[in-house]
Amino acid sequence: MSLIRVESFTVSTDGYGAGRDQSRDAPMGVNAQGLHGWAFATRTFRAMFGQEGGSTGEDDRIARQGFDNIGAWVMGRHMFTPERGAWSDPDWRGWWGETPPYGSDVHVLTHHPKAPLVVGTTTFHFVTEGLEVALERARDSAGGKDVRLGGGVATLREGFGKGLIDRAHIAVSPVLLGGGEPLWHGLDLPALGYRLAEALPVDGTTHLTLRRG
Repeated sequence: MSLIRVESFTVSTDGYGAGRDQSRDAPMGVNAQGLHGWAFATRTFRAMFGQEGGSTGEDDRIARQGFDNIGAWVMGRHMFTPERGAWSDPDWRGWWGETPPYGSDVHVLTHHPKAPLVVGTTTFHFVTEGLEVALERARDSAGGKDVRLGGGVATLREGFGKGLIDRAHIAVSPVLLGGGEPLWHGLDLPALGYRLAEALPVDGTTHLTLRRG
């Protein structure tokens, strides 16, 4: 069976996966622009933004392998849009506009129905039945490959809390946010069957690999 994987999800040193007051102008929250500094410096992530250059060392290897053998994605609504409540912007195509980097089916969690949206080689499906149903549909559309669970924090917390995540790469960035959305608060990872398989420091960022079972 395909694995449910979290890749390149970054938290601050004080444990926040997003800062306060997320918005269209500040999707990761106010003063949180340094959170993903390690990733945005890599060749892999720069290419996703249509940019040239970038680092090609260990950070880039880690970022690149996060896309290996991925056949479908699942993500929370705020990974697709800053909107809250009913869908009100018919022109919104996702944070990536006309060039999303997924190239597969992406299953977006939402409480509000919306027709599927095709953007380039990516099809966004909007799932109102919850995380477990979204993961089942993603597995069905992944063609035997793994499913990448993209976040955000609430989605990952539910995935860890229900033991749905098989493997997770969490990058701990050397920044302090002081508030926002905490990833680990109240989660007893050992009791949920998770173990720390690797801790790899690279240029100030520590890359953790968690495995279940």
